[in-house]
Amino acid sequence: MTTLYTIEQLNDPNCPREPVRLLKYRIIFCAAGNAKIRIDQTDFTMCAAEVITITSGQIHYFTALNGQLTIVDFPLEFICKDDHDIELIFHNGLFCHFGENELIKLHNSDDFSLILHKIEDEIKNRLFQYQIAVKGHIESLLITINRTKIARGDSLWKPDALFLKFLELTRNSFIENYSVADYARLLQTNEAKLNELSKLHTSKTAQNVIFSLKISEAKRLLLYQDFTIKEISYKLGFTDPFYFSNFFKKHTGKSPKDYKTSLNILHK
Repeated sequence: MTTLYTIEQLNDPNCPREPVRLLKYRIIFCAAGNAKIRIDQTDFTMCAAEVITITSGQIHYFTALNGQLTIVDFPLEFICKDDHDIELIFHNGLFCHFGENELIKLHNSDDFSLILHKIEDEIKNRLFQYQIAVKGHIESLLITINRTKIARGDSLWKPDALFLKFLELTRNSFIENYSVADYARLLQTNEAKLNELSKLHTSKTAQNVIFSLKISEAKRLLLYQDFTIKEISYKLGFTDPFYFSNFFKKHTGKSPKDYKTSLNILHK
């Protein structure tokens, strides 16, 4: 049976430093000390009482660990039973498909730690309806983070469930090279509605949202995976590697080869 969710403590300075691509959603909480983590192409330094979220598909790894971390992983389908649930997951950009991760300083880290302990106890003891309890506790973590963001003055951003499903479907079907019309059909809506929601949430058309997600994925594959340009182009739905290279350069200003070289030099 596949594990739906996990929670672990990490305090080993010699923890693995290899890039990890997790196809689940991850919450990392720093209870004490500090840790350095690279998520996609961005470096973060976590301090005590700070939390960061990682979206499924993002590549990340620790570059230093001098403290105590707690990590919670869960798949989207474990939390999301209806439209309200999926909106909660991505409320206020908590998990962002466009790689805009952020460190969040919690106002009351003791309460957050208490919820984490409750999750550990539920998973360890497996009492009656423990999975329902775990789901509720993870939701409490998300609500606590959202309340912190609102309290510090962040603008309230409530995403639409249909738009979030569009993002998830796009991210999981690059190789199919679906058109906006294809996504509209699969989501039982129409192109006009997808464009309306895309412009509302990102100021981009639905087609440009697809392009943005493909560029983010291309950057990950170029930086962390040992694929050729041809292999990457096929994974992203391009039948012609030359067309993919032109597409990438148009959106980033660099060819795939030059981008990979520049990032490797920067992160040495």
